[in-house]
Amino acid sequence: MILVLDVGNTNITIGIFDRGQLRCHWRLTSKIARTEDETWLLIKVLCDSERIGISEIEGLALGSVVPAVSTVIRRMVEKRMQVNFIEISSKIDTGLVIQYENPAAVGADRICNAVAGFRKYGGPLVIVDFGTATTFDVVSEEAEYVGGIIAPGLESAVESLHRAAAKLPAVDLKFPPSLIGKNTEASIQAGLMYGGAEMVEGLIRRLKAELGEHTKVIATGGLASTLVHELPSVDKVEPDLTLEGLYDIYLRNIPQK
Repeated sequence: MILVLDVGNTNITIGIFDRGQLRCHWRLTSKIARTEDETWLLIKVLCDSERIGISEIEGLALGSVVPAVSTVIRRMVEKRMQVNFIEISSKIDTGLVIQYENPAAVGADRICNAVAGFRKYGGPLVIVDFGTATTFDVVSEEAEYVGGIIAPGLESAVESLHRAAAKLPAVDLKFPPSLIGKNTEASIQAGLMYGGAEMVEGLIRRLKAELGEHTKVIATGGLASTLVHELPSVDKVEPDLTLEGLYDIYLRNIPQK
């Protein structure tokens, strides 16, 4: 079994792959500071909840955009787990040619999304990830990570709006009953949700004009399933794409028995 950890600015997503299949996964907050011992105990409890012995884990793949958490997990592996370990970056073999001006600046989650997306759909491909930021990653037919777009995420937008204007409440990220809000909460939801959907559709339209109309578009991230019914340009939602990319890259770099 292979343990994979996707550490983002808001959440840590943990998954366990068993013989190529994602057996189970969990989502935790990444905003709580944990020691390596606390992280170890938390993973052990999660595994126990699925009747998985921690000794059954053969390897661990880490993709992180939070350096402090990366350090904790590396220490945990060194202290507690005698397993093969790999940390995702542009410096390892991903199977993609990264054409960013500074390849090291591409986040591990974006690399994982591109790897798994290309394996499943080929290119040209656009991957929209609804996370702390809304990111668009472009992969060519030749397995090249061409670059992408970074826009504000919906969760960040609602927090920013609430902080900047004391009388505007923090709202749930869901579509209101109608486009024209009848109260402050619904008005904010209309602006965030419909405005966010229009931004994504507009950027996809521009990307397809540059890449070609045959470009495939897939979506991932926590809010993808909430938004997809307002995104006709999205061909498929892949909620576990980042975890799949972590597993793909692990297999590519760690010899299997």
